[in-house]
Amino acid sequence: MPADPFHARDRLETASGPVEIFRLDRLEKQGFGEVSRLPFSIKVLLESLLRNVDGHLVTEEDVTRLAGWRPRDQERPELPFLPARVLMQDFTGVPGVVDLAAMRSAMARLGGDPRRVNPQIPVDLVIDHSVQVDVFGRPDALRENAEIEFRRNRERYEFLRWGAAAFDNFRAVPPATGIVHQVNLEFLARVVQTRSDGGITVAFPDSLVGTDSHTTMINGLGVLGWGVGGIEAEATMLGQPVSILTPDVVGVRLEGELPPGATATDLVLTVTERLRRHGVVGKFVEFCGPGLAKLPLADRATIANMAPEYGATMGFFPVDRETLRYLELTGRPKELIDLVERYTREQGLYRTGSDPDPEFTDLITVDMSRVEPSLAGPRRPQDRVPLAEARERFERELSEGFGVPGDDPRRGAPIEVEVDGRRSGIGHGSVVIAAITSCTNTSNPSVMVGAGLLARKAVERGLAVPAHVKTSLAPGSRVVTAYLEKAGLLRDLEQLGFHVVGYGCTTCIGNSGPLPPAVAEAIEKNGLVAVSVLSGNRNFEGRINPHCRANYLASPPLVVAYALAGRMDVDLAREPLGTGKDGQPVYLREIWPGPEEIARVVEESLDPESFRRQYENVFGGNENWNRIPVTEGDLFEWDPKSTYIKEPPFFEDLGPEAGPVAPIRGARVLALLGDSVTTDHISPAGAIPPDSPAGKWLIEQGVEPSEFNSFGSRRGNHEVMIRGTFGNIRLRNRLAPGTEGGYTVHLPDGETMTIYDAAMRYREEGRPLIVLAGKEYGTGSSRDWAAKGTALLGVRAVIARSFERIHRSNLVGMGVLPLEFCDGASWESLGLSGRELYDIEGVEGALEPQQTFTVIARDDGGEKRFQVRSRLDSPVEVEYFRHGGILRYVLRQLLRAG
Repeated sequence: MPADPFHARDRLETASGPVEIFRLDRLEKQGFGEVSRLPFSIKVLLESLLRNVDGHLVTEEDVTRLAGWRPRDQERPELPFLPARVLMQDFTGVPGVVDLAAMRSAMARLGGDPRRVNPQIPVDLVIDHSVQVDVFGRPDALRENAEIEFRRNRERYEFLRWGAAAFDNFRAVPPATGIVHQVNLEFLARVVQTRSDGGITVAFPDSLVGTDSHTTMINGLGVLGWGVGGIEAEATMLGQPVSILTPDVVGVRLEGELPPGATATDLVLTVTERLRRHGVVGKFVEFCGPGLAKLPLADRATIANMAPEYGATMGFFPVDRETLRYLELTGRPKELIDLVERYTREQGLYRTGSDPDPEFTDLITVDMSRVEPSLAGPRRPQDRVPLAEARERFERELSEGFGVPGDDPRRGAPIEVEVDGRRSGIGHGSVVIAAITSCTNTSNPSVMVGAGLLARKAVERGLAVPAHVKTSLAPGSRVVTAYLEKAGLLRDLEQLGFHVVGYGCTTCIGNSGPLPPAVAEAIEKNGLVAVSVLSGNRNFEGRINPHCRANYLASPPLVVAYALAGRMDVDLAREPLGTGKDGQPVYLREIWPGPEEIARVVEESLDPESFRRQYENVFGGNENWNRIPVTEGDLFEWDPKSTYIKEPPFFEDLGPEAGPVAPIRGARVLALLGDSVTTDHISPAGAIPPDSPAGKWLIEQGVEPSEFNSFGSRRGNHEVMIRGTFGNIRLRNRLAPGTEGGYTVHLPDGETMTIYDAAMRYREEGRPLIVLAGKEYGTGSSRDWAAKGTALLGVRAVIARSFERIHRSNLVGMGVLPLEFCDGASWESLGLSGRELYDIEGVEGALEPQQTFTVIARDDGGEKRFQVRSRLDSPVEVEYFRHGGILRYVLRQLLRAG
């Protein structure tokens, strides 16, 4: 039983019996702060501290500091956060389980008990990132893609079956169930958790960290959670707290309600634009105001999902009546719903319309009645484009962003292609991918039903999708298919080619699959700027498909609309989508469904039984999964011939104690980069090119290019991943001008080669490496391989103007030192070419959080000295770095404890 120095433990009666709680109001009564006025998200953090005080991981001072949180305190101390659970998807989860298996192997080699390496809190891994859109536009697309998925990923799935059997507190949700965040929203999340403590049931807020940045979606349900790197998640599973700086909390006051024609997607794109402009990086965002009463929970989840896009740690919606209604709708047990209501009301975690707003660091007001139909693109989710301006903005982007002259004949004279016996014309601006995909929107019945109704009206008018458009529908869960079928809308979507292709995260993460050969050939041969339109949350360069240079995020109904138009250079507000069977033009406004029509279909088609039926046998209902053999044993039997699962080198030559940090002297620059370099630029993702270092290695191992699968599916093999790090086709390394992709210059000889080959040559020379970069380094998804690959290439430090939160943490977790230029300097302003030799003074000495180092850059012209600030932000991060990374630190702790 944990300590209770604040005498906060109390008894609460519920429908299922009494539970113990740790009362937050005791802190206010004892004079530690006005807890009742704290933001709801801070209260959840505070309860975790109060409940877990042990004098070691969590101290009494941690509790009193947070209880006294003030909106504009200058000092924001570090806090330890012990979440209730961890959530993983398979792209990030497989390497996480690989690392745990490798830790067990290392523990055995060091003479310890490998079973000590075991999750200490519940972990769910949802297999949702492996399905690819190979087959589309056909009734058998779902079955064919599922068969291909299992064939490609059998080794990975065998490994995960072993992990589910070998580790305690670890469950694997089988493939073809749904997207991890939607499964979490509809099934896994409880809002209030319970656990047995010495025979007593303790109730506490549900909370989590996840290995996907869009873990934030669950904040729409009043469950505190955000994305962390896989490395951080593994340490959390093993009992280590997540260290965070006490956050600022930006309030977003919602007023009014969405006007007809505007969707939750349009609202979230507006919120994303506003919050990016305001600046919320590293902060909590919490929603309040009278508009919450007009915002269904699915809309809240849509907004919470895109917190990484607006830069916040998360976007929180407090528990209220709508939360309870959603729990009822999704078939949660009555006893749980009673517990949620009683507990949150008792703890001051339940919001009512009459409550005053909490005290926030800043407050922004968003009038939802002014939201208009929008897209975002062509490169970033925060670049909102009003639908009425889409054609004009795209044509300007063609000229200014993609260098296509206004008189280029490929704008107005389409190139003819033939796809499956149908002829079509494509040119600059042709939409070649139209994908209803991603948890952001497929979790939301209103926009999915809206897409179905628009498809129905289009079919009735005789419209069809041009042959060059690759259409796909990847629902976030089987519940979506069930209600679309019940409403008769799935048939209408299929009439336009939107057949279900799989249940998982497809186009949004680059699993869009290949374009039809004729379309791909025409794009390559003619240098076309082709377009994708998807209902996702990410549209960074090179992410969606290598043949799509422009990518736009849109609501599912707009995805259908652009599929029908077949091009981006169209004004959907004024120009027709096409010609109907009566020979008359058909305009979008004529077939756009109204809000009352959508609401009626949702009401008739969705009920709690749909959710209960789809999730009642979620862990054992997939026969393909059940047929995969399960190996037994505490230690995984590594197969040296495997090209999917390989023991990583992170624990090679690991001693029981940490040695001194090696100095960084005479380092070379591996990559000289600009602003907004994303984890998509750094971490391998998508297809594996045969002529790339990773492709060549696979061919050397006897793997045919047709069996390469994707980088994401091979994250459990470091040999593949290190060869793809910094290999994105859109990476621009200023050290190698005139190149695009994963190239650099080896110095001092000046030979241009791949980044991997250069790193290996530097390793042979015993030369440490650094990376120089601009602002917002590491934005995007929480990809642990962006840090793992960086470390394995031999990069000791990254010097940037600023870092994205998760990637900075991941670099620390892999023993790579994140450093920021001081006083607004940059490598450009300092006149650095990246061809110098670099010394970072003092790294091998006594380290402190956020200390300043002097960097000396030397070349034939002399030397330049400049200051950088360490982004080891806390004492525990200093310890992680000193041990060579968080996993090595944890393993030594477990060995010592044994």
